[in-house]
Amino acid sequence: MTAYFVTSTGTDIGKTFVTAGLIRALRDAGRKVEALKPVVSGFDIATSALSDPGVLLEALGEKVTPEAIERISPWRFAAPLSPDMAAAREERFIPFNELVELCEDAAKAAAAGTLFIEGVGGVMVPLDARRTVLDWMRALNLPLIVVTGSYLGTISHTLTALEVVARARLKVAALVINDSGDGAVPMDETVATLRRFAGVPTATLPRVKAPVAARAAFEKLAGML
Repeated sequence: MTAYFVTSTGTDIGKTFVTAGLIRALRDAGRKVEALKPVVSGFDIATSALSDPGVLLEALGEKVTPEAIERISPWRFAAPLSPDMAAAREERFIPFNELVELCEDAAKAAAAGTLFIEGVGGVMVPLDARRTVLDWMRALNLPLIVVTGSYLGTISHTLTALEVVARARLKVAALVINDSGDGAVPMDETVATLRRFAGVPTATLPRVKAPVAARAAFEKLAGML
């Protein structure tokens, strides 16, 4: 079994886009793939097919049903806020030990294939009053896929996130730079700078609406894992 934790430098950077693209690339290569997105904020059952778990289920070739969503995303909250805030709005909380156990059990069950565990928000987003996504990643101790963008400011955000995970002694399997499409900074210059400072395997993805439009790039990224 090979398992990876997909995290990012912030919200709406492209974690689900990257995870879905990798799922398709591995499935196209005939490999068995599973995925989890245990914690979701901003979830609306009326648009579940467009939600993060919905996108992942579609990539896995599964129907988007309430049962399937419950299986891969058991902690879902309506407010588009950090998980601790979103859970508090509903007078709920995320049981950290159960969260870790769910991921560990999924890793054992996916012994013959690849498992992607997608985080929520960025590296330091709070899960409750005391723990962040970093604590979650540290508990699992899986290699990380860190997703970032090419927007102005990304260099500092990305290097800060990498420094945080390095201090936690977590391995980065790949840094994935999504083209943010804002044109504020040339993509090639951003990539060159991050490669020079990051010191980790780095991949780039073009600005596209659907993962299938970047098939070659995802195949290359999958080959790095």
